[in-house]
Amino acid sequence: MPIRIERINTAASAEWDSYVDAHAGGTPFHLTAWGKTLREVFGYTDRSMAARGTDGRIEGVLPLFEVDNFMTGRVLISSPFAVYGGILADSSEVLDALGAEARRLGEERGAQYIELRNCREEQRIGATPVDRYATFVQHVSPMTDEELLATVSKKTRNMVRKALKSPFSARPAASMDTFYALMCHNYRRLGTPIFPRRFFDSLARNYGAAVDLREILVEDKVAAAAFNFLYKGSMHTYYAASAPEFLNLAPNNFMYFEFLRWSGQNGFQEFDFGRSKKESGTWEFKRHWGTTIRELPYEVVLIRRKDPPNFSPKNPKFEAVIAVWQRLPLFVTKLLGPRLIGLFP
Repeated sequence: MPIRIERINTAASAEWDSYVDAHAGGTPFHLTAWGKTLREVFGYTDRSMAARGTDGRIEGVLPLFEVDNFMTGRVLISSPFAVYGGILADSSEVLDALGAEARRLGEERGAQYIELRNCREEQRIGATPVDRYATFVQHVSPMTDEELLATVSKKTRNMVRKALKSPFSARPAASMDTFYALMCHNYRRLGTPIFPRRFFDSLARNYGAAVDLREILVEDKVAAAAFNFLYKGSMHTYYAASAPEFLNLAPNNFMYFEFLRWSGQNGFQEFDFGRSKKESGTWEFKRHWGTTIRELPYEVVLIRRKDPPNFSPKNPKFEAVIAVWQRLPLFVTKLLGPRLIGLFP
């Protein structure tokens, strides 16, 4: 059957979101809210496309954004700053059609490459694989604390028991202020430019009730905070930061235990710990939570470039720059970070 590929205005497409909602592989990053934030905050050009069958219904979508700067050159990414992206399709024919159109567009635009941050194997189109990351998920359900503790490794269980002895509590955040302050400190410590505050404000506005901003307190002081997505039965902690003065109390262990407990008690079926680079420190942390580890089958369609890019902070080429960034005063990183982060989508 003929497949028609069209550019689609995702800024005002309830039809697009309905398709993502219904598709088994749909993620928060496939929704129009993510693209709207990218346009509002970073000015990336929306090149998203949809496939329609003979009856006019959407049978596949590809969120795709053009980025053009001196660091990356001109590239097409699905999707910038997201851990999941790539094509959602009803059939292999639709998958192939969208992949071919993306390549045609990349060649037309003179792109260096097209990056597809696929979440699942069935999204692969046969391009150059980038097997650098994995994601971690855990099934959740209503459980007692002891039942939940039994699902994690002994090492993590001991750390959680330690954290539960401290006067921790959790609450929805009243504003973005404390979360953003902690993020600024943590990103400098990691040697990474911080997002502009308006990025998080835009996400919260565009996603509405699908965003959950939560704080972890020690008595009346915020020890950690997290920016979560609540979507299709899954709680996904996407951005999180903790205060260094409380690290000896294991606030991160309490935070993830609390989120597992809360999501299970509130009707969710899955908790998504998010992406980590293979064999990194966060990889080790997440694998001890009784998680299912799934490799992320990212792909790069090489057009002008001859090899896949690596803008990961773990790239040895960035070691010196990261070391300098970590020593800069906080006010400098807060000033420069929002101006630089858009170069590394």
